[in-house]
Amino acid sequence: MGQEFQLGAFDTILSENGPWQIGGFPLRDGSFWTYREPEAVVIVRNGMLYVRAPLSRSHDHVQILDNAKHMYYSKEPVEVPENGKISFEFQIRARTQDTVPGDLYDGYVSLNLLDFTTGAALDFFVTDDQYASVYGVLPFPNVEVPDTDQTKYFCIFKEDTKSFEERAFNTYRITYNRASDEVVYTVNDVEVRRETNVPLKFNQFTVGLGIMTEKDLTPEGSVSVHGQTVTGEWSPVTVTIDE
Repeated sequence: MGQEFQLGAFDTILSENGPWQIGGFPLRDGSFWTYREPEAVVIVRNGMLYVRAPLSRSHDHVQILDNAKHMYYSKEPVEVPENGKISFEFQIRARTQDTVPGDLYDGYVSLNLLDFTTGAALDFFVTDDQYASVYGVLPFPNVEVPDTDQTKYFCIFKEDTKSFEERAFNTYRITYNRASDEVVYTVNDVEVRRETNVPLKFNQFTVGLGIMTEKDLTPEGSVSVHGQTVTGEWSPVTVTIDE
């Protein structure tokens, strides 16, 4: 039994009544860290979301808060079928300015599938000339990660250019099969990665659309911002559920 729907409606991206909200995390001191660049330019046309963000925000003490610069979350998580698979398909085009040549993690465009019941993150990170598929379970603020007999926290990035057209819209798909504990990543209908024996059962995914960096904090604090600008364009996300 199958079901398909789109998560888009980007024309409501600034509305409290739409399916999207600005991303971030509540902190233990009662404050809220918001993933919002103050000088970001947001445009919606032909059903696509465009965000151009000069990077300025950083966090000196918490890596996850430093990584994402400007991000939207789906307000409602997408539930994973108990005995089946779920696929998320979307297009992304990325452009960067004043980033370090060849360094994907100096500034990129993302689509993130985040399970805040387990800490799961299944993502694609995209720049002008390459992409990375991402598979991890992370210590998100205020998220309890279930214990297993395996490594509790991990994040494995795989950089690639397979089946990828530079500076263009490419079609990405992430498929999670809860019954078989498997994740498959495709780019332009070509499988580029498969992860088996996933150690946790993922329950639901909040969809994130982000402009991000991934630079390790130093003893002096964040080093992720040095004047770079990242532009991202996203299509609506087609969600297919097969039970």
